[in-house]
Amino acid sequence: MPVPDEQGKHKRSLLREQAYVSLRDAIISGTLAPGEKLRDPELENWLGISRTPIREALARLEAAGLVHTLPGRSTVVSTIERKAVFDAQAVAATMHALAVRIAVPLMGKSEITAMVEANKDFAAAFSAADAASAMRADDEFHQVAVDASRNEVIPGVLEQVTPVLRRLEFLRFSSLTGRQSIAQHKRIISLCRRGDAAAAAEAVQRNWETLTHLLDAEAL
Repeated sequence: MPVPDEQGKHKRSLLREQAYVSLRDAIISGTLAPGEKLRDPELENWLGISRTPIREALARLEAAGLVHTLPGRSTVVSTIERKAVFDAQAVAATMHALAVRIAVPLMGKSEITAMVEANKDFAAAFSAADAASAMRADDEFHQVAVDASRNEVIPGVLEQVTPVLRRLEFLRFSSLTGRQSIAQHKRIISLCRRGDAAAAAEAVQRNWETLTHLLDAEAL
């Protein structure tokens, strides 16, 4: 088979991924606020890349519900919609609970240790008032069970629904309301260590369901 004519495929893919991550993180942190227009020239200057990977990144962000395109092709940062958050949270909670239910019988000492270390990092991030690091540590904690489950469908579903939850996560981890997750994580670890898959899955489900409590607090 002949080599495709397209040139620089991997380089462009890397630029698109970098643009996606930069824009996603700016939206999550509130640097790019809901309702803010995203203009190509300004984004090109900020990111230092061409319009093509930026437009590809914006298309991915739109699929994730973080931006939307208005008539006339104006792209704006999406507001935090109550129904979208509830829908995404329900799926995320169910997928993470399923991952734990499958993973617990397969877990060994290394997985438990990884969860303990991630929760230590999570607690340290709270002490440092570092919301971004808290989010990363929380991701690492829950990713242990996702990886251990060896279910190839769960990560794809989570990739689809998680972005719309990130802004609420950032709000939670920017305040004391998220501290309860440290104790919830410890309980999950204890249940996993005991091999109680059903109880661990239920605990994970409850951990994820606390996220939408912020909806009322933020009057969304």
